[in-house]
Amino acid sequence: MKNTPHPGTGSRQDAAQPELPGSRLTRRQFLKRGVALAAGAGLLTGAYAWLWEPLQLDTVYRTLVCPRLPAAFHNLKVVHFSDAHLGFHTRKKHIEHLIAAIRREAPELICFTGDIIDSAAEAMNEYIPLLASIDAPLGKFAVLGNHDFWGGSGKDVSHKLQVAGFRVLQNSSQLLNRGGQSIAVVGLDDWLHGFPDPQKARAGIPDDMFSLLLMHEPDYAGNAALFPFDLQLSGHSHGGQVRLPLLGALMTPPGSKRYVMGMYEVGERRMPLYVNRGIGETHLPVRLLCKPELTVFTLQSGTR
Repeated sequence: MKNTPHPGTGSRQDAAQPELPGSRLTRRQFLKRGVALAAGAGLLTGAYAWLWEPLQLDTVYRTLVCPRLPAAFHNLKVVHFSDAHLGFHTRKKHIEHLIAAIRREAPELICFTGDIIDSAAEAMNEYIPLLASIDAPLGKFAVLGNHDFWGGSGKDVSHKLQVAGFRVLQNSSQLLNRGGQSIAVVGLDDWLHGFPDPQKARAGIPDDMFSLLLMHEPDYAGNAALFPFDLQLSGHSHGGQVRLPLLGALMTPPGSKRYVMGMYEVGERRMPLYVNRGIGETHLPVRLLCKPELTVFTLQSGTR
């Protein structure tokens, strides 16, 4: 007699696996969870960009060989910072951290390339003692940026920088001497709100003398490269302030459309240009994948 399997007791491999209640997402549930995840990621990213990354100072070290640098200045240590934007979402501990980092580096020369304030010169007042507390044997030099002119505050900003011990260069220069040899530090007026004049700034500087140029807007390098400058230091761009993988900077201001961050070689002479990402923020109090930067250069004499 043939045995007939009882219903439900057949081969396990032929039987359909039971589906647990709620084990499949409906389209609505999937979309709701996706929106929740996206919102959570957005909040986390926003908090990081607002509260965390702006405080993460990145000290960048660069060694540059400069063929015309005199032997007496071999291994010259230069600290470069830019775009503090005091008064816009400024955190005092941020500036204290910057000042401490500069002191640790013990630079021989300090260079600031503009936008110490965001819009009002009065924002500098509480920071003057901090800025005055840093020093370097060869001096502290600064140029003004476009924000330093907002509200007609250019003269006030220049005065406050001088009180803090900076020599403000506006289409002017300063010779630095060591061991019977000299180099020049040259500063140009702001490109967007002033009148940069390289010829006036270089008055009295021999064409064969090593000269370091401070200029707020990096895109001016196309003009600067026509003159015998050996290195241009700039800021202004903030590196874009917000950068995305593969896309890079989402937006940069006029004057930094071509050169945004890091090292470039400009013109037929391949004049070195370095663009610092800046310290502060403007327009939006965020930084994303674009940490504030302190740059420490070691300039060496020799052949590139």
